[in-house]
Amino acid sequence: MIYHITSRAHWQSAIEGGGYSPPSLQAEGFIHCSRSEQALGVANDFFRGGSDLLLLCIDERKLSAELRWEAPAHPAQADANQEIDDSAFPHIYGELNLEAVVATAAFHEGAAGFEWPPNLPQD
Repeated sequence: MIYHITSRAHWQSAIEGGGYSPPSLQAEGFIHCSRSEQALGVANDFFRGGSDLLLLCIDERKLSAELRWEAPAHPAQADANQEIDDSAFPHIYGELNLEAVVATAAFHEGAAGFEWPPNLPQD
């Protein structure tokens, strides 16, 4: 399983449109994803203060687009949490086909940062 963080509005648009193409696909050529052990660090570094977020659970075996494992591009902000490890991250090079998303869960920030959704198993 790989994971992607998005807004509920972006996901609803994907459902209505039949595929998921976030802004990063146009800007960078791929969709940022993470392994379960990377997702909280990504959320804490890039999504602090965000609301109405979802965590998409993606079965990489069901992807129609190419999946590559690549080095992270950590944020340059001095106040970044530095929780993201230097392991390779999964990047989807193309639109995310909806049938590859096997579950979604609300993704909330607690007092100490983002917390893994209780209704999702963690690898």
